[in-house]
Amino acid sequence: MKTKEKILSKALELFNEKGYNTITTRHIAAELNISAGNLHYHFRHSEDIIKILFSALTLEMDEQMKKMKKNGYKTLEDLYQFTFSTFEVFYSYRFIFMNFVDILKKIPELETRYEAINAGRKEEFQEIFSDFQKNNILRDDIPDFIMDSLTAQVFMIADNWLTHNRLISKLRKKEAIKHYTLLQMNLFYPLLTTEQQSIYRQQYIR
Repeated sequence: MKTKEKILSKALELFNEKGYNTITTRHIAAELNISAGNLHYHFRHSEDIIKILFSALTLEMDEQMKKMKKNGYKTLEDLYQFTFSTFEVFYSYRFIFMNFVDILKKIPELETRYEAINAGRKEEFQEIFSDFQKNNILRDDIPDFIMDSLTAQVFMIADNWLTHNRLISKLRKKEAIKHYTLLQMNLFYPLLTTEQQSIYRQQYIR
């Protein structure tokens, strides 16, 4: 692994463990047994590291969305696996979500990128929900305002479940991902067809 990759890997580890506000480039350099000058040769500021990690998170989410589209949104299990995999990715970059407001204060340009990503994701989710209706998974009589709210609710849980877990549930990684995946999936239950509600109860309610 090259020095730049080691720096990014160690920075991600430290940010996740101790928080964005408590870790400096000097901390990262010390953990890697390299000089601060060596680290600054690759990254002048910690903000430069954050930008790359944010881009890496975005790329991993793009890959998850590509997989979901490839599956064709045919079953509830497709949605469950997509949500579970997404939450695994989020957990790997959890400091971004738990410190996002502070990060945006330091790196305002990320707010513009985040807004653009959200707008694109909204269109993608609306397409997914539409296909679920075509495949008789979601009911076809759901009002538009409910579908719009569903998209917002999905985003709210996805962006904030890590903070909720840290403050309230305090679950370890594996249990946390399972718990919050199901919590998000439960949003869909009232909107499922009768047949799909029965399948949902059998597969996911224990």
